[in-house]
Amino acid sequence: MSASDQEEANHTLPKHNNNSRIYFFIIAIAALLATNVYFYVKFKSSGEKLYTMTLQKQDLQIEIDRIEAELDNLVGLKMDVVDPLLQASEERAREVIENLRHKLDDNSIVESDILKARQEVIRLKDDVSILRNGLAELKVRNEVLQKENSNLTQKVIQSGKEITNLAEENNSLKDKVVTASALKVSNIQINGINETKKGDMHTETRARRVDKLQILFSVADNDLARAGDKEVFVRVIDPSGNLFGDASNLFYVHGEKLQYTFKEVINFTNNGEEYQFLWSLDKFKKGAYTVLLYSDNAVMGRANVVLR
Repeated sequence: MSASDQEEANHTLPKHNNNSRIYFFIIAIAALLATNVYFYVKFKSSGEKLYTMTLQKQDLQIEIDRIEAELDNLVGLKMDVVDPLLQASEERAREVIENLRHKLDDNSIVESDILKARQEVIRLKDDVSILRNGLAELKVRNEVLQKENSNLTQKVIQSGKEITNLAEENNSLKDKVVTASALKVSNIQINGINETKKGDMHTETRARRVDKLQILFSVADNDLARAGDKEVFVRVIDPSGNLFGDASNLFYVHGEKLQYTFKEVINFTNNGEEYQFLWSLDKFKKGAYTVLLYSDNAVMGRANVVLR
C-alpha cells in the first residue's frame, strides 16, 4: 500500500466510528422517549380510573345517606306497639348501612367492590320500602286499637291511672319527636376554592391551587324541627383517612364522643335556605376529601370532593 493510501485510510476510520456513535445515541434517545410515553399513558390511565371510582363512591354514599334519612323518619313515626318482624327489619337495614359505609371508606376498594355495593344499595332500598309498608299497616292496626281502647276507657278518664299513662305516652312521644326533628341536608356540595388577593373566589379542582374548601348545603323541610339557631359540627377527612381537628374539639352523637374539625351556627327557618361554610388549609394534597355535617345529636349529611 502506498503512503497516500495509508494516510487516506487513517482519515476514513474515525469518521466511520463517529457515525456509529451518532446512531447509538439516536437509538438510546428514541428508547428513552418511548419509555417516558409508556409510563405517562400508564399513570394517566390509572389516575382517571381512580377519579371515576371516587365519584362512584361519592354517589353511593349520598344514596346511602338518603336511605338512612328515610329510615330515621320512619323510625320517628313508629307507634308504641312494636312489631318484632319490623324491628328486626330495621336493625338489619342499619347493619347493612354500617357495612356499606365501612366498605366505601376503605381506600383499597376496587371496581368489583363498587358493583357489589351498588347491588346492596338496591336491596337496601327494597328493605326500607318493605319497612315503610309494614309501618303503615301497623299504624292502621294501632289506630283501630286506640279507637277500641278509647271506647273502653271513657268511663275512667278522670282516674289517676289514666293520667299516669298519658304522662308516659307524652314522654315517649317527646323522644320520638326529638329523633324525627333532627335536621337533614337535602343538597350538599363541596368545592375547592382559589381566592385571589382581591378576595375574589373561583372554583378550582387542582390541589396545588386550592386555598379553601367551600361547603354548600340546604336543609330539608322538617315540620317537627324548631326554627332558630342550630349548632352544626363539621368533620373533614383527608385522602389518607385522617381527621383534621384538635383533641379538645369534642361533641356527642347518640351518646358517642367524637372529634370535630370546626363548628358553625346557622339560623334555621325551615324555608329551604342554602348555607355556606369555608374551611382553610395551608396546603391541600391530591385525592378525595370527605366532609360530614352533624346537628341535633345526629348526622345531617356528607359529601366528597376530589382534588387533582
